[in-house]
Amino acid sequence: MVETDYKGLPRDKIPWDPKIDPNKCTTCGKCIKFCHMNAFKTKTHNNKNKTTIIVNPNKCVVFCRGCENICPQNAISHPDEKETQKIIDKLRNNQRACHHV
Repeated sequence: MVETDYKGLPRDKIPWDPKIDPNKCTTCGKCIKFCHMNAFKTKTHNNKNKTTIIVNPNKCVVFCRGCENICPQNAISHPDEKETQKIIDKLRNNQRACHHV
């Protein structure tokens, strides 16, 4: 299931997607096993080197940090929650303004 909207707002307008630091990631797969939204996958390069990649950032549940918390290398990060909330509030206010016109 892909989260297509967040509390009535288009999910693709909310910048809440994880970032993976390739210098820290050991491709242990814990984030892949943890994330029930299947946001991550392993990619193989030249039939030998593997990396963990983000398949679709909009699959991430807004404000979930579970993958970040489970990563033993602290290789996963998310945007700032306060900044994300400001964007959500602005989207909500714009949506209200459009409905009152």
